[in-house]
Amino acid sequence: MASLDQAVAEQWIGRWDAQQQSYMPDREERFAAVIDAVEAGAGRSDPLVLDLGCGPGSLAVRLLDRIPAARVVGIDADPLLLALGRAAYGDRAGLSFADLDLRVPGWPAELGLDRPADAAVSTTALHWLEPSALRAMYAGLAAVLRPGGLVLNGDHLTEDEAQVPFLARLDRALTERWEGRAGAGGGEEDWKGWWQAATADPVLAGPAAERARRRLSEDHHGSESVRLAEHVRALGAAGFTEIGTIWQHGENRVLAAVRAP
Repeated sequence: MASLDQAVAEQWIGRWDAQQQSYMPDREERFAAVIDAVEAGAGRSDPLVLDLGCGPGSLAVRLLDRIPAARVVGIDADPLLLALGRAAYGDRAGLSFADLDLRVPGWPAELGLDRPADAAVSTTALHWLEPSALRAMYAGLAAVLRPGGLVLNGDHLTEDEAQVPFLARLDRALTERWEGRAGAGGGEEDWKGWWQAATADPVLAGPAAERARRRLSEDHHGSESVRLAEHVRALGAAGFTEIGTIWQHGENRVLAAVRAP
């Protein structure tokens, strides 16, 4: 099996970012909003940040570009994406990766942190947790965040049509119009195509085989926690306060919450 070197990993991550950007034309703007909030709200110039569902580290490296003194722990359960991140950014000061499943109880203790984290960030990841796992994840997260620490979740989170039908339809309409103007979905390579190509590359055979062993699929089989209210309730139950949207394009938003002092 061929080894995975930095240049090859960077090429695959470049393709990953391109196909993600094709679905979310405002992806970089949302990244910037999350990092702005960390910079303004973490309370120190060298924050400890957890990146939940980090993938190959796209948000983590952008955060370190802006806040070089930060420490970022990228957490993911996908061995192929982690392999790419480690090969591309393994020598990046302040960045480490943890192979942990956010659905498995006890994941926070496995991080081995030397102090409470100042912030937790995530983009387009947490809505795949089913509601009970989402609640447990936020509860576990609260245990490793300092009092006053931030959660910043960038994702497509919808209003509940049963409760606020007009606002739900309006969010959807604004999302569709924004994405239409920005040309969403117009990329040469889509999500499925990227995964098919990546898992067929002999250089990635090892992590691809481990991914298959873990029964991780490249196809999403239904979003479990896409409702904004589900996240707000779960955060509130975990002891977070001042929960609200701080950046938004229709359904695409950054949801922020503060751990109770």
